[in-house]
This record gives sequence, structure tokens and C-alpha cells, in this order.
Amino acid sequence: MVHHLASSEVPWRRPRLVGIVNITADSFSDGGRFLAPTDALAHARRLLAAGADVVELGPAASHPGAEPVTADEEVRRLDLVLDQLVDAGIPVSVDSFQARTQQFAAARGAAFLNDIQGFPDPGRYAELAGTGCRLIVMHSVQRQGPATKVRTDPRTVLAALERFFDRRLAALQAAGIDSERLIIDPGLGYFLGATPEPSLAVLAELHAIRSRFGVPIMVSPSRKSFLRAITGRDLADIGPASLAAELYAASHSVDFIRTHDVAALRDALTVLTALDATRGASR
Repeated sequence: MVHHLASSEVPWRRPRLVGIVNITADSFSDGGRFLAPTDALAHARRLLAAGADVVELGPAASHPGAEPVTADEEVRRLDLVLDQLVDAGIPVSVDSFQARTQQFAAARGAAFLNDIQGFPDPGRYAELAGTGCRLIVMHSVQRQGPATKVRTDPRTVLAALERFFDRRLAALQAAGIDSERLIIDPGLGYFLGATPEPSLAVLAELHAIRSRFGVPIMVSPSRKSFLRAITGRDLADIGPASLAAELYAASHSVDFIRTHDVAALRDALTVLTALDATRGASR
């Protein structure tokens, strides 16, 4: 079981910011807004100007009730957007669990592949080893998608998380994928269960999780269901809660934060960095 590490023992590091561009018709937060390539590109540029280090393109929604999207449609949605960002030298992540979409993204120069199923097919590991992409391996209580009806004890979730990453990281590395290319995402919100407690437990153990597995960690609390459950806020008013969870994650050794609101998180991190530098200078 992961053991808690007090926050006073956790060193400060500034995470890289991953700005989300949903090229979808039904994403829970902004479905349909960036479906057209011109709109997606404009939003990607806004995120970069706001301080994003990486732009992540999501060609399909993963929330409960989202319509299935074929790999052909995912590729069509990504086509012009991915090429223009890569040609401009921008690090791009593609969020898809479909093999054909991942193959397309890797061939077109994506720097990261983000799989909400955690790359479950060992038959593809040799192919993935040859891409050179960094792989974001996500944990979920249900391997095939959001665990919308699961009400799980947080201790059970943490134990399952450990077992999953122990096995999956070992299998990927045995297939020739260097640990430096691997990033883990413990999953939050619907991916862990129908109540806030599993997500809170995972956030509380972030530093210990990273220390155990020795690879970079990404989190994405932005606009997640567990924050709305805790605060009682609607989606339109969930920005402050998202920022609080993101800052907590930043102070607990995460390497990447995937977010909808890059500007707010960048500014908050800038203030924290200045405070940390001032504290260090006064010692």
C-alpha cells in the first residue's frame, strides 16, 4: 500500500502544463466549440500564448454517455490540426486509445500518446517501442472507460493502482520502451468511481505514488466530476476548485498537469515560484 508522505517533506517543482483542445462534438466542458480545424488551431494558439508547454488534441470524448467515435473519424478530426502544430515545432499529445489513431499520430510527429486504457495490448508494444513517442499510461478502475457506477473504498483504489502500474510498466519496459518515455496518470473523477473519495485519496498520495514508480506523473483534475460533487458548483463555476486541486498536485511532485485553463494555472504557479524563491533567499 502507498504510504502517506507529509507535505512538509515534499520538494517544490514547477510542472509542465498540458493545454487541452477537445476536437469533439460532445466533450462535457466544451463539446463542439473546437470541432472545426480553424477553431481548434486558434484555441491551441491561445493555450500556447497563455503558457502551455504541450498541446493535447482529443478527437473523442471519454465522459459517460459520450457517443463512440470511429478511428477514421478521429483521424479526420486530427488531420489538419496535428500537422500544423507539429510543423510549427509545438509538442503535441494525442488523447486516444484506438490503435489506428495512435499510429497516425505517431507517424505525423506527435510527441506524446495518451491512452485512457493504459496501452492494454501487449501485441502492440514492439510497435510502440519503435515510435519514439512518450506514452502517458492512465489507470482506471474500469479498463474500458469511466467507472461511473463504481463506489469503491479509497484503499481498494490505491491497491489496484499499485498493482496496475507495477505490471503495466514492467511489461512496457520489457518490450523495449525506456522508462524515460513513460508517464503515469493515476486517473481522477469518473475513472476512479462515482464518489469523490477515491480521487481525493489519489491526490493525497501523489508524491508517494511518484516515488514508488520512479517515472514522471501527470494529473488532470481540471473540471472533474469529483470537484463538482465536493463543492456543489456547476461546471461553469468550477474554475477555482480546479485550480485548488491543480496547485495541490503541483506542490506534491507531479511533472505534468493537464488543464483547460492554462492561464490561471500559469499565473498561480508563477506566484508560488516567486514565494518559494523568496523563502529560500531569506533562510
